[in-house]
Amino acid sequence: MKPVHAHFSGLARLLHWSMAVLIVAMLFVGVGMVATVSTLHDSLIALHRPLGIALLVLVIVRVVVRLTRGTPPLPRDIPGWQRTAAHASHLLLYALMIAMPLIGWAMLSAAGYPVVLAGAVHLPPIAPHSVTLYALLRAAHTWLALLLFATVMMHLGAALFHAWIRRDGVFSSMARG
Repeated sequence: MKPVHAHFSGLARLLHWSMAVLIVAMLFVGVGMVATVSTLHDSLIALHRPLGIALLVLVIVRVVVRLTRGTPPLPRDIPGWQRTAAHASHLLLYALMIAMPLIGWAMLSAAGYPVVLAGAVHLPPIAPHSVTLYALLRAAHTWLALLLFATVMMHLGAALFHAWIRRDGVFSSMARG
């Protein structure tokens, strides 16, 4: 049985806030990539790919930390539907944080493009070269990015609700140790 703590571990907080910044940056970079045709486009792509893989690695570490160290319990007076929504939204966030980089990697593989991490370091393709598969994965990547943005906004709204309205310690469990 995992010990019960009032706050997330320092490592969990570091991963949470680092990933929050990177995910918001990735969403903006992604929008910039599809909205521009200037020379900035290539620089944004060169930034987007390795950051996506870095996020994939970080979310795997984060899942391991969450499973081994646990999470602080929610306050007992939170209604059941809110408790269910909190758990479901966290599952959705984790699923999207894992799916987005994998779909992006598969999309590039299907298009025949390498995922360049740095210089000559390329990741192997994880999907067969296929224009049809590329189109499907590109659409999925776009729609899931919109879902990720909406989910992050709901997560932020819930965090601020706990911080400013309920003042029940939920926000501070991730904000400070």
